[in-house]
Amino acid sequence: MLAPYRRLFSRPGTVAFTLAGLLARLSMSMTGVSLVVLIAERRGSYALAGTVAAAGLVAVAIGMPLIGRLVDRFGQARVTVPAVLYNLVPLCGLLLCVRLGAPDWTLCLCWAAASAVPNLGGMARARWAHLLRDAPDDRHLANSLEQSLDELCFMAGPVLGMVLCTTVAPEAGLLTAGGVGAVGAVLFAAQRRTEPPTTDRAAANAAAATGSGPGAGPGAVDRSPLRVPALRVLALTFLSTGMVFGALDLTTVAYADALGHRPVAGGLLAMVAAGSCVAGLVFGTLRPTGPAGARFLRGVAAMAGLLLLPLAAGLGGAGLALLGVALFAAGTGTAPTMVTGMTLIQELLPQRRLNEAMAIAVSGIMIGISTGSALAGALAEHAGPGAGYWIPAGAAALALLIALAGRRHLGAGPRPSDRTASEPTVSTTR
Repeated sequence: MLAPYRRLFSRPGTVAFTLAGLLARLSMSMTGVSLVVLIAERRGSYALAGTVAAAGLVAVAIGMPLIGRLVDRFGQARVTVPAVLYNLVPLCGLLLCVRLGAPDWTLCLCWAAASAVPNLGGMARARWAHLLRDAPDDRHLANSLEQSLDELCFMAGPVLGMVLCTTVAPEAGLLTAGGVGAVGAVLFAAQRRTEPPTTDRAAANAAAATGSGPGAGPGAVDRSPLRVPALRVLALTFLSTGMVFGALDLTTVAYADALGHRPVAGGLLAMVAAGSCVAGLVFGTLRPTGPAGARFLRGVAAMAGLLLLPLAAGLGGAGLALLGVALFAAGTGTAPTMVTGMTLIQELLPQRRLNEAMAIAVSGIMIGISTGSALAGALAEHAGPGAGYWIPAGAAALALLIALAGRRHLGAGPRPSDRTASEPTVSTTR
């Protein structure tokens, strides 16, 4: 099964940027559970933990597309290094505020300031899209690989964060995540030979001003990728998918805590990621058939159905072992959805707008995570721990409804040429 993936790494420089990006993303996967455990331990409130997490994720949702636009304009290396080094300052401020008993609003402020980070996963996918621009089957394989690597990080990261927070100190998880993330991001930025070219803004504006290409006109180069209807549908669907992730994380931690086994929560969260990782690797080896939009709808439908399993386990008072099996099965439904969604973005947007477009999609996920975390935190405070699994099940159903309502926009046509100065014109029908 892994033989096709070895073919990807025959290209020079791909191993280096993949490993560096993996290290950076590992740190991001540690922060969620580390923040929850830190605040729950030091302040004794899951509701506050959910609120602080929500503040940070809203900041990510706003800041990440702006950083993505800067990356498209100035390049990955020139933007990533200063952004990551800056984020270490408010992170240390958060730890001090928690330790010194500062007001709750200071925690939200510090975490929001520390959370606007570059989208390393999107940057890695943009590199693959550039290297494989003439090989669509290999792009599918690379997107599946990246999704599996994301899930591998979210399989190991929560466990590592939980172990550090419960055996060393509650602050150890975030401290380690900050250091590992900075090192990984700097190493990723140092891989310059695989970095996609930046937008030639002057040439693009000149071409737009002369009206060359469909949809051109003064200022066309500055139009948001959200003008593409399919991206709006994908962003809203990913927002609902983010609610699934956020609610699953916090509900699972609260469920394990209610049974007196909080350290096991990281392992339970790893089961979700393990299911998605395996599904992503298998999905990548399958040759895509039919329109990407139809495959995306099937993935969302499967995700919605499989998320009924942890709901049944939670409401039935199942033990941690049975819940882990249900979470693994639920995780297998997320990878095909995410892989196909990212493939659609790469097909519908030009290379020079990919970082911003993928950042918008990830921002939708982050807004959803913040919403799901806040709802699950409030529910964990006022209802039984298993009741929180209603939120991811309902969010998955909402994602399916959104995808069905916007299915006419999801027909994947030819990839727009990167040589045109105008924004892509996307057909809304097939």
